Amino acid sequence: MLLRQLEYLSALSREGHFGRAAAACHVSQPALSAGIRKLESELGVRIVQRGQRFEGFTPEGKQVLHWAHRMLAEQDALRHSLSSMRGGLSGVLRIGAVPTALTVASLLTTPLRERHPSMRFSLESMSSREIVSRLNEFDIDVGMTYVDGEPLGKVRVVPLYRERYLFLTPRDGEFADHGSVSWSEAATAPLCLLTPVMQNRRILDGHFAEAGATVSPVIETDTVSAIYAHITSMGLSSVIPHAWLHSFGVPDDTRVLALPRPQRSVHVGLVLPDRSPESMLARALIDVAREIDMRGELDRVMRHHVSEARPHRPDIGA
Repeated sequence: MLLRQLEYLSALSREGHFGRAAAACHVSQPALSAGIRKLESELGVRIVQRGQRFEGFTPEGKQVLHWAHRMLAEQDALRHSLSSMRGGLSGVLRIGAVPTALTVASLLTTPLRERHPSMRFSLESMSSREIVSRLNEFDIDVGMTYVDGEPLGKVRVVPLYRERYLFLTPRDGEFADHGSVSWSEAATAPLCLLTPVMQNRRILDGHFAEAGATVSPVIETDTVSAIYAHITSMGLSSVIPHAWLHSFGVPDDTRVLALPRPQRSVHVGLVLPDRSPESMLARALIDVAREIDMRGELDRVMRHHVSEARPHRPDIGA
């Protein structure tokens, strides 16, 4: 059994297509198919269900795939360990993040890169449920997601900050002279929000429900950039996590208003597989996360923008 054959299996699982898996492994499709058939012969089991195209893995194949992921992860851990012994970490740290957290990933990756210049990063936006699945399948090394809400399975958790919410709205809109709005008031505005498949949206729906309100957004999307684009182009409003202000700020002709704190707040944090060997790259990320004051930085940015947004009233008697 060669590690290369296990890489073929991993790529086939990820791509779901023989041709794309071969391209990802930089080999021809016949070479990839031959490698998998040789592995089947060595193990004495059928791994792949074949028809006119890839049709999935057999029950035995799913077990082989699980071990393939684990062995490839251990190979990466060995390489990172040897790299560290040579004087510095190198390799690709694969991070999956919910959109609300992806906006502040640079607060971690920038100092980590400064500390280990040979490190590289792969950042993917995904749902909280996908993060859990991809961690279990060894497809990512660490997730940035909500850590005290929906089930995460067997993972290690490193909390980063509690999420706060603000109302982003046109400067000349209905709430132009308000210093804050209630959740029920926010629900009456034409809104642009993330889709219900994203955990942030499910959290917001819960907060609206606590206020006896429901929302029917004009726009639903799975990206933060699309929310900001439609707020400015269509004059919409949105309920945004305070972390978004770090990267996107407050667009021209809009302002942020305070919202009441919900009865229950949620933590955003790092999640890692609870298994050995531990990824040294992920370990380095945790070390950075514990040294920086992410919560303090995000609160500072929020206070700045909320203060700027307060209506300026003339002094009495002026």
